[in-house]
Amino acid sequence: MKNRYIYWLAPAALLAWVSCGKHDKKGAAAPPPIPVSIAEAKDGNATYYDSYQGTVISVNTVELRSQVPGFVTGIFFKEGDVVEKGKVLYEIDKRKYEAAYQQAAANVLSAQANLTKAQKDVDRYNMLLKNDAIARQTVDQAVAAYETNKSAVAVAKAGLASAATDLSYATIRAPFTGRIGISQVRLGAQVAVGTTLMNTISAEHPIGVDVVINEQDINRFYGLQKSSSDTTFKLQLPDGKTYNKTGKVLAIDRGVSSGTGSIKVRIQFPNEDDVLKDGMSCVLQVLNNQSGNRVQIPNKAVTEQMGEFFVFVTRDTTVKDTADDKTIKDRRDTIAKQVKVKLGPRVNTSIVVMEGIKAGDKVVTDGFQRLRDGGRITLGAGGPPAGAAPKK
Repeated sequence: MKNRYIYWLAPAALLAWVSCGKHDKKGAAAPPPIPVSIAEAKDGNATYYDSYQGTVISVNTVELRSQVPGFVTGIFFKEGDVVEKGKVLYEIDKRKYEAAYQQAAANVLSAQANLTKAQKDVDRYNMLLKNDAIARQTVDQAVAAYETNKSAVAVAKAGLASAATDLSYATIRAPFTGRIGISQVRLGAQVAVGTTLMNTISAEHPIGVDVVINEQDINRFYGLQKSSSDTTFKLQLPDGKTYNKTGKVLAIDRGVSSGTGSIKVRIQFPNEDDVLKDGMSCVLQVLNNQSGNRVQIPNKAVTEQMGEFFVFVTRDTTVKDTADDKTIKDRRDTIAKQVKVKLGPRVNTSIVVMEGIKAGDKVVTDGFQRLRDGGRITLGAGGPPAGAAPKK
């Protein structure tokens, strides 16, 4: 009898439990919408630059070193000034070189005199030979003496040219127009051939800026070498100001460094006002190829997760309200859909979106911290109307 009651109560309890579950499910309320602020993604002009650390370098720099030994007897410039090509800068004691030049000149005169005498001997002996009044051997010896004296004249002239060169080296002139530095030698100092650095002179207009780029950018700069505009290159000075002249690609190094996978590029800038100095650090800004009309959204709308970037985009959806399994009406809700985006650079308070959303999409700018993908949203108190940009 007892077992009979148990068999009867078990199905009844199960039926009661299922009925309670259905009642609880019907009674569970959907979570309320989360208040947010939104902004509309808009197309806008996005002109932006890629930055490269650069060093100002003189296009033409020469170290001045003496080619003859001696003592410095004259300095004829003001340190730090611009000197014209050919201006006398230093003078080495030239007395020894003047004496050597005069001696070489005298040797030329002596050799020419001997040559003249030998020429006359040849002429005289040839005339006697015609009258059979002299031996042929004597004539041959006279001709040989003439050729020897002719060679002696050439040797003497070469000696004179060498002495003249040494004498000219005693006067050091500016090889080109440029700015000269602080002298490394003073009056009376002894200089050695090729080893004593006397000064350095640099041409400052035009001037170059050297940057190191990755090998992936080589083709980009080769293209810029063939064609660029006045807005392609900008230069940021150490004080943060932008240089008011535009540049162009002057040279790209011959090869890529095997150790770093990089290559050097030299950009040339005009420098009439002497603003750029050799060795100065600067930042070269190169116009990005993707500049132009791009989709932009407020920067604060972007969230980062594991190195990837996302935004919440609003979507309108229709939800059916039901009761007792019978449709009563359709309800229109707004939900937030999480979208992965590819970002470009920042432009003031906005950021460029390269992929993921399009102009006209509405993105959540405030309140997304509590959002989940597909969650219901509503405009929060004080939030902007749908389609309006947030106030700055």
